[in-house]
Amino acid sequence: GGGLWSSGEWWMLLAAQSMAVGTVMVRWVGKYVDPVMATGWHMVLGGIPLLALSITSEPAVYEHLGDLTTSDILSLTYTSLFGSALSYALFFYMASSGNLTRLSSLTFLTPMFAAGFGYLLLDETLTPVQLIGAAVTLGGITLAQRGSQDTD
Repeated sequence: GGGLWSSGEWWMLLAAQSMAVGTVMVRWVGKYVDPVMATGWHMVLGGIPLLALSITSEPAVYEHLGDLTTSDILSLTYTSLFGSALSYALFFYMASSGNLTRLSSLTFLTPMFAAGFGYLLLDETLTPVQLIGAAVTLGGITLAQRGSQDTD
């Protein structure tokens, strides 16, 4: 049911495409502005429409902002600064001057870290298929890293 965009897979495909375009374009942008500054503006300008959409589609969330504890606010701040702003700024800074193939292949580690921390901290389980997928991913990253060394 639902439309084309009700499927999370389509949103993930769009996100991956957007990340790929941004990674390639950062070299061009980096000729004119600091890559870290460009990343900051990218996050601000991208966040404004997302905030507007969130306010209009999920008003109940904003009615309960006063219920957030100090721990909740610190967790959100940490995630915003280190999980988004700092990590993306560092990624795009490195993309502006480094080997894009080598750097981009490391993004495949993101779901592996999520699964690993879920297993260690949240007692989630990993199926044999997931473990095989992790092994294939690590193998692919290793091949990409070795292959990109030939072009350095």
